[in-house]
Parts: sequence; structure tokens; C-alpha cells
Amino acid sequence: MDLGLTDKVFVVTAASGGLGRATADQLVAEGARVVLVARREQPLADAVAALGADRAVTLAADLNEPDTAARAAALAVETWGRLDGALVSVGGPPKGSVLGTSDDTYRAAFDTVVVSALRTARAVVAAASGPVALGFVLSTSVKEPLDTMALSNVTRPGLAMLIKQLANEFGDSGSRVVGIMPGTIQTDRINWLVDQSDDREAALAGMGDSAPMKRVGQPVEFGRVAAFLLSDAASFVTGCIIPVDGGRLRGL
Repeated sequence: MDLGLTDKVFVVTAASGGLGRATADQLVAEGARVVLVARREQPLADAVAALGADRAVTLAADLNEPDTAARAAALAVETWGRLDGALVSVGGPPKGSVLGTSDDTYRAAFDTVVVSALRTARAVVAAASGPVALGFVLSTSVKEPLDTMALSNVTRPGLAMLIKQLANEFGDSGSRVVGIMPGTIQTDRINWLVDQSDDREAALAGMGDSAPMKRVGQPVEFGRVAAFLLSDAASFVTGCIIPVDGGRLRGL
């Protein structure tokens, strides 16, 4: 299948590793070009070395800073003369109970999860000269509350509903927007957690037990889905939230 990604340009945030890097890898493999945004400079440099300087450029910056999104969008246009979309991933909020989390912590989580994501979408739409495809990395907390994760449980579903509204607002322009809910994916964070265990393999297997497939996912499995959803091959897909979780979510 031709995904229609050749020479298209995407901003990818949280791109120094994990789901962002996996998506960037797949986009480039399909012929696209990417602006990689993350705070850590060395992993970004490593990504460019792997993907090629003709296919990837970087912006080492914090997405929470008000000008980062606009700088990333401008870099895409300055480098390649176009911008076709973005994969927007933001840092996950810390753990906490509902009543034991302070007002300031709730406000900070809203700024990180919702405001920075929407700021990125706004910047990409403003810089693009035509329709865009936007993908937002969410969480299964959109559908089911996660224990001790009040901040994720309150912010991710709100962003998911805004995705539905955004699809309505700019759908007639040809632009599309989707949310993607990863389950337990073997990112650096998961590797760090299982490395704390006495039995790494048993710990990793245990993390996948709640999914019917009885394993954790791999970043490349998320990246393939994300690249497809951003591509022309998914041209009639918008306003929906797609799980990539090995079947862990039990509800419809």
C-alpha cells in the first residue's frame, strides 16, 4: 500500500525516544521528512544520524515553552517549504490521588497535557499552506480511569473531546485529527521500571498480563499505526480515538 507520505513534512514532539521516535522512524521510512522536537539534544542528534540530515532536522526545546510549537512549525517551512501535520506527544503527568493533589499541580498538568498540545496544533495549522493531519498521543485513561493517576484521568479525556470538536471545526477544509491511545508499550520508561525488579523478564511479562495478547507492545507497533493515521491512506479517518493496546481496554 502506498501511504502517500513521500516528501510530506511532519512535526513530531517527544521525539528523542519512545513513541515519538518510533513514529518518526516510520514516517521517514515511508518517504516523509520530520522536525524532531524534544528537550534532550544528544538523542536528537542520534536520530538525525540514523534518519539522515536530508530527512530530519531537530529543535531541542521544551514544548511547555510558549514559543516552541511556533518555532518547530517555522523550522519545517524554512527547511522544506511545507508542513503537512504533526504527531503531538506531551509528557505524562505525575501520579496522585484525586483529593491529595494540589490545585497548582492540577493547573500544571492542564498546561502540559492540554494547552501545550493545542498550542502545537494551532501552530501547525497556521504554518501549513493546505490541509493537515494531526495525531495526538493520549492514554487509555480516556476510556478507563487509571489507579493513582488523577491528573491523567482528568486531562486526557478532555483533550480527547477537543479532538472530536476540532474534527468538526476544520473537517470541511480537508484537515483531519485523531487521538491514539497506547497501552503498555516497551519504552525506555518501561525498561527502567522492569530493571528495578529481581526478575526482569517476569516483570515485563506481568505488565502485559492485562491484555488479551499477554504481552507488552513495541514502539514500532505504535509507530506503524501512527504513520498510517497521518497518511493519505487514512483520508476518511478523523475525530476518533484509536487504541494500540493489545486489546487491554474491555469497553467499546
